[in-house]
Amino acid sequence: MCLLDIMSALCLCMHPHLLSTLVQFVSCLGMRSSWQFGDVYGLEPELLSLVPRPVCALLLLFPVTEKYEAFKQEEEEKLKAQGQEISPDAYFMKQTIGNACGTIGLIHAVANNQAHLEFEPDSSLKKFIEQTSKMTPEEKAVFLEKDETIRVTHESSAQEGQTEAPSLDEKVNLHFVAFVNIGGQLYELDGRKPFPIIHKKTSEDTFLEDAVDVCKIFMARDPQEVHFTIIALSKNSD
Repeated sequence: MCLLDIMSALCLCMHPHLLSTLVQFVSCLGMRSSWQFGDVYGLEPELLSLVPRPVCALLLLFPVTEKYEAFKQEEEEKLKAQGQEISPDAYFMKQTIGNACGTIGLIHAVANNQAHLEFEPDSSLKKFIEQTSKMTPEEKAVFLEKDETIRVTHESSAQEGQTEAPSLDEKVNLHFVAFVNIGGQLYELDGRKPFPIIHKKTSEDTFLEDAVDVCKIFMARDPQEVHFTIIALSKNSD
């Protein structure tokens, strides 16, 4: 096992109530359990082999540090200059609501995998995605601000998960991003960024490993930080 894998395994800070909150959140919004969120306990091959397959999305919870903010600015300027060919099928929304990065990460994960997932007939999450699919990222954000069902469910879930947040004296600003496979490309979707980020080619078979490689880069950027959690959206084998 290489040093980065050892560091990554130690940095994966599991939050017991975080996963249950996500599962409850999507259940309340009408997503069926044929696919479910589950923890990724480490980034070395032996632990990745424990994650149910296939995996259609990955959520990364990480600390927003000065190093990350500097990198984010450099990345934005570079991509604006060189451009990206973003798929018209990519569902992307901006974040304008405070402390809603988990909700937006979840929406990104689900909205970009509708071909895999199943919903209840009255699913408010499915309805939200359908109503906003043709909107701009900014229009989606405004629509979310006014969506009472998702807002109330978000607030309830956030309240339930508060006990798992770092204590105030730790001064850790945590943020969620989603990784998905769109047309054979690995996308990073972050509502704080102006556009999606395309990282590399991927496939259904290699998606988990490809997304984890990007997560390792996040960790290597701030090796002294320990607040990292990775959650996979996998096919339920039960």
